[in-house]
Amino acid sequence: MLIYGEKMKAVVFDEGLKLVNDYKKPIPQKGEALVRVTLAGICNTDYEITKGYMGYKGILGHEAVGVVEEINDEDQSLLGKRVVAEISYGCKKPDCPYCAEKLYRHCPDRHTLGIWRKDGVFAEYFTMPLEVLFEVPDNVTDEQAVFVEPLAAACEITEQLHIKPFEKVIVLGDGKLGLITALTLNAQNIDVTLVGKHQNKLDIARNQGVQTKLLNDLKVEKTYDVVVEATGSISGFETALALTKPRGVLVLKSTVAASKEFNLAPIVIDEITVLGSRCGQFPAALRLLKSEKIDFSSMISGRYKADDAIEAFEKNKEKDTLKILLDFNK
Repeated sequence: MLIYGEKMKAVVFDEGLKLVNDYKKPIPQKGEALVRVTLAGICNTDYEITKGYMGYKGILGHEAVGVVEEINDEDQSLLGKRVVAEISYGCKKPDCPYCAEKLYRHCPDRHTLGIWRKDGVFAEYFTMPLEVLFEVPDNVTDEQAVFVEPLAAACEITEQLHIKPFEKVIVLGDGKLGLITALTLNAQNIDVTLVGKHQNKLDIARNQGVQTKLLNDLKVEKTYDVVVEATGSISGFETALALTKPRGVLVLKSTVAASKEFNLAPIVIDEITVLGSRCGQFPAALRLLKSEKIDFSSMISGRYKADDAIEAFEKNKEKDTLKILLDFNK
Protein backbone atom coordinates (compact mmCIF):
# COMPACT_ATOMS: atom_id res chain seq x y z
CA MET A 1 0.00 0.00 0.00
CA LEU A 2 1.36 3.43 -0.94
CA ILE A 3 1.71 5.75 2.04
CA TYR A 4 2.12 9.45 1.32
CA GLY A 5 4.45 11.60 3.37
CA GLU A 6 6.96 8.90 4.36
CA LYS A 7 10.62 9.89 4.69
CA MET A 8 13.78 8.03 3.71
CA LYS A 9 17.56 8.13 3.89
CA ALA A 10 19.30 9.64 0.85
CA VAL A 11 22.62 11.05 -0.37
CA VAL A 12 21.84 14.50 -1.71
CA PHE A 13 23.85 17.12 -3.55
CA ASP A 14 22.65 20.72 -3.13
CA GLU A 15 25.60 23.12 -3.08
CA GLY A 16 27.32 20.45 -0.97
CA LEU A 17 27.17 16.68 -0.47
CA LYS A 18 25.13 15.49 2.50
CA LEU A 19 23.38 12.47 3.96
CA VAL A 20 19.80 13.15 5.03
CA ASN A 21 17.23 11.01 6.82
CA ASP A 22 14.11 13.02 5.98
CA TYR A 23 13.97 13.04 2.18
CA LYS A 24 10.48 12.50 0.83
CA LYS A 25 9.95 8.90 -0.23
CA PRO A 26 8.93 8.81 -3.91
CA ILE A 27 5.49 7.68 -5.03
CA PRO A 28 5.36 5.70 -8.29
CA GLN A 29 3.26 7.33 -10.99
CA LYS A 30 1.17 5.38 -13.47
CA GLY A 31 3.38 2.85 -15.24
CA GLU A 32 6.15 3.14 -12.64
CA ALA A 33 7.58 0.90 -9.93
CA LEU A 34 8.95 1.69 -6.49
CA VAL A 35 12.32 -0.03 -6.01
CA ARG A 36 13.95 -0.63 -2.62
CA VAL A 37 17.69 -0.22 -3.11
CA THR A 38 19.94 -2.97 -1.78
CA LEU A 39 23.31 -2.05 -3.29
CA ALA A 40 24.58 0.92 -5.31
CA GLY A 41 27.86 1.87 -6.95
CA ILE A 42 29.62 5.24 -7.02
CA CYS A 43 30.59 6.40 -10.50
CA ASN A 44 32.98 9.15 -11.58
CA THR A 45 29.96 11.02 -12.94
CA ASP A 46 28.60 11.26 -9.38
CA TYR A 47 31.84 12.88 -8.31
CA GLU A 48 31.79 15.27 -11.29
CA ILE A 49 28.27 16.37 -10.34
CA THR A 50 29.58 17.45 -6.93
CA LYS A 51 31.91 19.77 -8.88
CA GLY A 52 29.06 21.31 -10.85
CA TYR A 53 28.60 18.97 -13.82
CA MET A 54 25.14 19.35 -15.45
CA GLY A 55 24.09 21.80 -12.73
CA TYR A 56 22.22 18.93 -11.08
CA LYS A 57 20.80 19.09 -7.56
CA GLY A 58 19.06 16.19 -5.84
CA ILE A 59 19.71 12.55 -4.97
CA LEU A 60 22.87 11.27 -6.66
CA GLY A 61 23.55 7.87 -8.21
CA HIS A 62 22.55 5.84 -11.26
CA GLU A 63 24.12 2.41 -10.66
CA ALA A 64 22.07 0.17 -8.36
CA VAL A 65 20.26 -3.10 -7.83
CA GLY A 66 17.11 -3.39 -5.77
CA VAL A 67 13.79 -5.13 -5.18
CA VAL A 68 10.46 -3.94 -6.59
CA GLU A 69 8.09 -3.23 -3.70
CA GLU A 70 5.21 -1.38 -5.40
CA ILE A 71 3.91 -1.12 -8.97
CA ASN A 72 1.38 1.44 -10.13
CA ASP A 73 0.21 -0.49 -13.17
CA GLU A 74 -1.91 -3.46 -14.22
CA ASP A 75 1.30 -5.34 -15.05
CA GLN A 76 2.55 -6.69 -11.72
CA SER A 77 5.05 -9.20 -13.13
CA LEU A 78 8.12 -7.51 -11.59
CA LEU A 79 6.66 -7.24 -8.08
CA GLY A 80 9.11 -8.72 -5.58
CA LYS A 81 11.78 -9.22 -8.25
CA ARG A 82 15.41 -8.07 -8.12
CA VAL A 83 15.89 -5.46 -10.82
CA VAL A 84 18.30 -2.98 -12.35
CA ALA A 85 17.25 0.21 -14.12
CA GLU A 86 18.51 1.77 -17.32
CA ILE A 87 19.44 5.29 -16.37
CA SER A 88 17.24 7.25 -18.78
CA TYR A 89 13.61 7.27 -19.82
CA GLY A 90 12.10 9.34 -22.59
CA CYS A 91 8.98 11.35 -23.33
CA LYS A 92 7.24 8.36 -24.99
CA LYS A 93 5.43 10.70 -27.36
CA PRO A 94 4.13 8.95 -30.50
CA ASP A 95 6.21 11.18 -32.77
CA CYS A 96 9.53 10.72 -30.90
CA PRO A 97 11.81 8.58 -33.13
CA TYR A 98 14.22 7.83 -30.27
CA CYS A 99 11.56 6.54 -27.88
CA ALA A 100 10.11 4.44 -30.70
CA GLU A 101 13.49 2.65 -30.92
CA LYS A 102 13.86 2.54 -27.10
CA LEU A 103 16.85 4.87 -27.40
CA TYR A 104 15.66 6.85 -24.42
CA ARG A 105 19.14 8.24 -23.76
CA HIS A 106 18.82 10.31 -26.96
CA CYS A 107 15.30 11.61 -26.37
CA PRO A 108 15.48 15.44 -26.20
CA ASP A 109 12.98 15.39 -23.33
CA ARG A 110 14.60 12.58 -21.34
CA HIS A 111 15.05 12.18 -17.60
CA THR A 112 18.27 10.58 -16.30
CA LEU A 113 18.75 9.05 -12.86
CA GLY A 114 20.82 11.24 -10.58
CA ILE A 115 22.06 13.38 -13.47
CA TRP A 116 19.22 15.26 -15.12
CA ARG A 117 15.65 15.96 -13.96
CA LYS A 118 15.32 12.74 -11.94
CA ASP A 119 16.36 11.82 -8.39
CA GLY A 120 18.97 9.06 -8.34
CA VAL A 121 19.49 5.75 -6.57
CA PHE A 122 21.64 6.70 -3.56
CA ALA A 123 18.60 6.37 -1.36
CA GLU A 124 16.47 3.73 0.25
CA TYR A 125 13.98 3.95 -2.63
CA PHE A 126 13.67 5.23 -6.19
CA THR A 127 11.03 5.07 -8.91
CA MET A 128 11.38 4.35 -12.63
CA PRO A 129 9.04 3.39 -15.49
CA LEU A 130 8.52 -0.34 -15.95
CA GLU A 131 9.95 -0.31 -19.49
CA VAL A 132 13.45 0.51 -18.20
CA LEU A 133 13.49 -2.07 -15.38
CA PHE A 134 15.04 -5.49 -15.97
CA GLU A 135 15.01 -8.57 -13.76
CA VAL A 136 18.40 -9.78 -12.55
CA PRO A 137 19.13 -13.48 -13.25
CA ASP A 138 19.20 -15.70 -10.16
CA ASN A 139 22.86 -16.63 -10.58
CA VAL A 140 24.00 -12.98 -10.68
CA THR A 141 24.86 -11.52 -7.27
CA ASP A 142 24.05 -7.96 -6.24
CA GLU A 143 27.78 -7.21 -6.32
CA GLN A 144 27.92 -8.17 -10.01
CA ALA A 145 24.55 -6.67 -10.93
CA VAL A 146 25.59 -3.22 -9.73
CA PHE A 147 28.05 -3.15 -12.66
CA VAL A 148 25.29 -3.57 -15.28
CA GLU A 149 25.19 0.10 -16.33
CA PRO A 150 28.91 0.45 -17.19
CA LEU A 151 28.87 -3.09 -18.61
CA ALA A 152 26.01 -2.13 -20.93
CA ALA A 153 28.04 0.88 -22.04
CA ALA A 154 30.90 -1.47 -22.93
CA CYS A 155 28.55 -3.86 -24.76
CA GLU A 156 27.36 -0.92 -26.86
CA ILE A 157 30.62 -1.02 -28.84
CA THR A 158 29.74 -4.34 -30.46
CA GLU A 159 26.14 -3.20 -30.91
CA GLN A 160 27.44 -0.29 -32.99
CA LEU A 161 30.37 -1.99 -34.68
CA HIS A 162 30.91 -5.44 -36.16
CA ILE A 163 34.41 -6.53 -35.15
CA LYS A 164 35.74 -9.30 -37.35
CA PRO A 165 37.61 -12.26 -35.79
CA PHE A 166 40.93 -11.37 -37.43
CA GLU A 167 40.90 -7.69 -36.46
CA LYS A 168 43.26 -6.31 -33.82
CA VAL A 169 41.64 -4.31 -31.04
CA ILE A 170 43.30 -2.17 -28.38
CA VAL A 171 41.80 -0.33 -25.41
CA LEU A 172 43.63 2.68 -23.96
CA GLY A 173 43.12 3.39 -20.26
CA ASP A 174 43.15 1.11 -17.20
CA GLY A 175 40.56 2.97 -15.14
CA LYS A 176 37.10 1.56 -14.49
CA LEU A 177 35.89 2.33 -18.00
CA GLY A 178 38.89 0.83 -19.76
CA LEU A 179 38.95 -2.28 -17.57
CA ILE A 180 35.26 -3.01 -18.04
CA THR A 181 35.53 -2.41 -21.78
CA ALA A 182 38.50 -4.75 -22.17
CA LEU A 183 36.91 -7.46 -20.00
CA THR A 184 33.70 -7.18 -22.01
CA LEU A 185 35.37 -7.45 -25.41
CA ASN A 186 37.43 -10.40 -24.17
CA ALA A 187 34.27 -12.15 -22.91
CA GLN A 188 32.83 -11.66 -26.40
CA ASN A 189 35.78 -13.62 -27.83
CA ILE A 190 37.46 -10.57 -29.35
CA ASP A 191 41.26 -10.38 -29.55
CA VAL A 192 41.87 -7.32 -27.37
CA THR A 193 44.85 -5.71 -25.66
CA LEU A 194 44.47 -3.34 -22.70
CA VAL A 195 47.06 -0.58 -22.29
CA GLY A 196 47.56 1.45 -19.13
CA LYS A 197 49.98 2.98 -16.67
CA HIS A 198 49.25 0.84 -13.60
CA GLN A 199 50.42 -2.76 -13.43
CA ASN A 200 48.09 -3.60 -10.52
CA LYS A 201 45.06 -2.55 -12.56
CA LEU A 202 46.28 -4.29 -15.70
CA ASP A 203 46.66 -7.47 -13.64
CA ILE A 204 42.89 -7.45 -12.96
CA ALA A 205 42.27 -7.82 -16.69
CA ARG A 206 45.19 -10.18 -17.29
CA ASN A 207 43.88 -12.56 -14.62
CA GLN A 208 40.74 -12.97 -16.75
CA GLY A 209 42.62 -13.69 -19.95
CA VAL A 210 43.05 -10.19 -21.41
CA GLN A 211 46.36 -9.30 -23.05
CA THR A 212 47.86 -6.26 -21.33
CA LYS A 213 50.71 -3.84 -21.90
CA LEU A 214 52.17 -0.93 -19.96
CA LEU A 215 51.95 2.34 -21.86
CA ASN A 216 55.73 2.86 -21.64
CA ASP A 217 56.23 -0.50 -23.39
CA LEU A 218 53.75 0.22 -26.18
CA LYS A 219 55.12 0.69 -29.67
CA VAL A 220 52.98 3.43 -31.18
CA GLU A 221 52.33 2.41 -34.78
CA LYS A 222 49.24 2.46 -37.00
CA THR A 223 48.59 -1.27 -36.70
CA TYR A 224 45.21 -1.61 -34.97
CA ASP A 225 41.88 -2.08 -36.74
CA VAL A 226 39.86 -0.83 -33.76
CA VAL A 227 41.18 1.53 -31.07
CA VAL A 228 39.04 2.34 -28.02
CA GLU A 229 39.95 5.57 -26.25
CA ALA A 230 38.98 5.26 -22.57
CA THR A 231 41.50 7.54 -20.86
CA GLY A 232 39.47 10.72 -20.97
CA SER A 233 42.63 12.71 -21.68
CA ILE A 234 43.93 14.74 -24.61
CA SER A 235 47.12 12.69 -24.74
CA GLY A 236 45.01 9.52 -24.83
CA PHE A 237 43.11 10.77 -27.87
CA GLU A 238 46.35 11.64 -29.64
CA THR A 239 47.84 8.22 -28.89
CA ALA A 240 44.65 6.48 -29.99
CA LEU A 241 44.71 8.31 -33.31
CA ALA A 242 48.37 7.38 -33.80
CA LEU A 243 47.53 3.67 -33.26
CA THR A 244 44.61 3.48 -35.69
CA LYS A 245 45.50 1.97 -39.06
CA PRO A 246 44.24 3.47 -42.31
CA ARG A 247 40.49 2.79 -42.72
CA GLY A 248 40.38 1.66 -39.11
CA VAL A 249 37.89 2.71 -36.42
CA LEU A 250 38.60 5.01 -33.49
CA VAL A 251 36.00 4.51 -30.75
CA LEU A 252 35.63 7.41 -28.32
CA LYS A 253 34.35 5.90 -25.09
CA SER A 254 35.20 8.82 -22.80
CA THR A 255 34.69 12.55 -23.03
CA VAL A 256 37.55 15.06 -23.05
CA ALA A 257 36.46 18.39 -21.61
CA ALA A 258 39.79 20.19 -21.99
CA SER A 259 40.29 22.49 -24.96
CA LYS A 260 43.25 22.13 -27.28
CA GLU A 261 43.97 22.42 -30.97
CA PHE A 262 44.05 19.06 -32.73
CA ASN A 263 45.48 18.11 -36.07
CA LEU A 264 42.56 16.15 -37.51
CA ALA A 265 44.14 15.76 -40.95
CA PRO A 266 45.16 12.11 -40.26
CA ILE A 267 41.47 11.20 -39.87
CA VAL A 268 40.83 12.38 -43.42
CA ILE A 269 44.11 11.18 -44.95
CA ASP A 270 43.86 7.70 -43.41
CA GLU A 271 40.06 7.54 -43.86
CA ILE A 272 39.55 6.75 -40.19
CA THR A 273 36.03 6.27 -38.88
CA VAL A 274 35.44 8.04 -35.55
CA LEU A 275 32.68 6.41 -33.52
CA GLY A 276 31.17 8.00 -30.43
CA SER A 277 29.96 5.35 -28.00
CA ARG A 278 28.08 6.10 -24.80
CA CYS A 279 25.39 4.20 -22.89
CA GLY A 280 23.98 0.82 -23.86
CA GLN A 281 20.83 -1.20 -23.34
CA PHE A 282 20.75 -3.63 -20.41
CA PRO A 283 19.58 -6.98 -21.89
CA ALA A 284 22.94 -7.71 -23.55
CA ALA A 285 24.81 -6.87 -20.34
CA LEU A 286 22.56 -9.08 -18.23
CA ARG A 287 23.02 -11.98 -20.65
CA LEU A 288 26.79 -11.59 -20.36
CA LEU A 289 26.62 -11.57 -16.55
CA LYS A 290 24.37 -14.62 -16.59
CA SER A 291 26.94 -16.48 -18.71
CA GLU A 292 29.52 -15.94 -15.92
CA LYS A 293 32.18 -15.12 -18.53
CA ILE A 294 33.10 -11.98 -16.65
CA ASP A 295 33.74 -11.25 -12.97
CA PHE A 296 33.95 -7.79 -11.44
CA SER A 297 34.79 -8.83 -7.87
CA SER A 298 38.42 -7.73 -8.14
CA MET A 299 37.30 -4.22 -9.14
CA ILE A 300 35.48 -3.59 -5.86
CA SER A 301 37.71 -1.33 -3.76
CA GLY A 302 35.38 -0.96 -0.80
CA ARG A 303 31.86 -1.47 0.53
CA TYR A 304 30.29 1.09 2.86
CA LYS A 305 27.04 1.31 4.78
CA ALA A 306 24.73 4.03 3.53
CA ASP A 307 25.32 5.92 6.78
CA ASP A 308 28.98 6.23 5.77
CA ALA A 309 28.26 7.60 2.28
CA ILE A 310 30.29 10.77 2.72
CA GLU A 311 33.32 8.73 3.74
CA ALA A 312 32.72 6.48 0.73
CA PHE A 313 32.80 9.49 -1.60
CA GLU A 314 36.13 10.54 -0.11
CA LYS A 315 37.50 7.05 -0.69
CA ASN A 316 36.27 7.20 -4.29
CA LYS A 317 38.56 10.20 -4.91
CA GLU A 318 41.70 8.20 -4.14
CA LYS A 319 43.89 7.45 -7.14
CA ASP A 320 43.90 3.64 -7.00
CA THR A 321 40.21 3.28 -6.17
CA LEU A 322 38.07 1.47 -8.73
CA LYS A 323 34.51 0.75 -7.59
CA ILE A 324 33.03 1.79 -4.24
CA LEU A 325 29.71 0.25 -3.20
CA LEU A 326 27.01 1.68 -0.93
CA ASP A 327 24.99 -0.89 1.04
CA PHE A 328 21.40 0.18 1.73
CA ASN A 329 20.33 -3.10 3.33
CA LYS A 330 19.18 -2.53 6.88
